[in-house]
Amino acid sequence: MASSSSTKACFQCGDSNSTQFRNGWRLRSGHFAQLCNRCGSLYEEGRFCETFHSKDEGWRVCESCGKMVHCGCIVSFLAYMLLDLGGVICMQCSRMNFILARKRGLSSEPQMGNGETQGDAARRIQIDPQYRPRITNLELQQLGQKIKSVVIPLFEKLLSASDADHKLARLVIPKKCAEAFFPEITSPHGCPVKIQDTEGNEWGLHFCYWINNGSKMYVLEGLKDYISSRQWQAGDIVTFYRIEPEKKLMIGLRKTCAGSTLVLRAV
Repeated sequence: MASSSSTKACFQCGDSNSTQFRNGWRLRSGHFAQLCNRCGSLYEEGRFCETFHSKDEGWRVCESCGKMVHCGCIVSFLAYMLLDLGGVICMQCSRMNFILARKRGLSSEPQMGNGETQGDAARRIQIDPQYRPRITNLELQQLGQKIKSVVIPLFEKLLSASDADHKLARLVIPKKCAEAFFPEITSPHGCPVKIQDTEGNEWGLHFCYWINNGSKMYVLEGLKDYISSRQWQAGDIVTFYRIEPEKKLMIGLRKTCAGSTLVLRAV
């Protein structure tokens, strides 16, 4: 009499010759889809949808790292989260943001000179909480004295692995932040943009967007030399500011240091 394992077949490819099967996603019956070694490995590595469903509909862009996420099937149901104000974020970015919030201790936001907290402007334009800038009054005062101008924090972003990739040399800008604080662009070609760093140096970059499933993904390009000289790493935090009264964009970097301490480093 044949054993039960000899009659089992992979839920995806139908292979019944695998010597070991792995649990995949949960089915409506409550059981898990049984996958052969190959399909099971692809599922566990997060490459299942791009292998088998690459031409299907339902692909969306992670608002944080720009990674493509397949939101069109049950396989990827636990691979992303819906943001309160629209869009999706992949689970990897979501976990990194949660860890970052825990490190910060979820402390109350410091007050600006006009009595508003630094996140008030971000809330007024409905920026997701994970992108609201967090910088102490002392740091902000020191920065303003250094560049001899009024500095207004706009938003921040935790760098993903793709953001810190020197070969890609580009930074995905969260959609609502891009549309609120960057120049308005009406075509994917975008426009040149000059951004000052906190040392007073000016960088000529390029701001554009890509169309993906009818949605815009905004990107800041031309960062190769800048990223290399500043040694960006995944997990570091980029903060964008506005210099008044010039209304010029400025960029700063918070390095993730040993001991889970976040320190402002001039860039």
